[in-house]
Amino acid sequence: MKRIVEVFTAGCPLCSPVVELVKSTACSSCDVITHNLTETEAGNPALRRARLLGVQSLPAVAVNGTLLACCQGAGITKEALAAAGIGQAA
Repeated sequence: MKRIVEVFTAGCPLCSPVVELVKSTACSSCDVITHNLTETEAGNPALRRARLLGVQSLPAVAVNGTLLACCQGAGITKEALAAAGIGQAA
């Protein structure tokens, strides 16, 4: 049975090493798919897939339709920004 490994990227210098790491780590049982979320085509299927899996930050990796634990951060929230003092006078 093949493992479907999806890498979500913004095509940037910070994402590229993760794409290479996944590709170099993958074995013959892995089918690696790279989704570039910066493509602007109408109805970008990569963006729809990322939303479906709950991707909140990039790069992110999913295996067999499950976002890896290391990629499940909640992303940036208004609450986190406020907790860091953003929006409050110094």
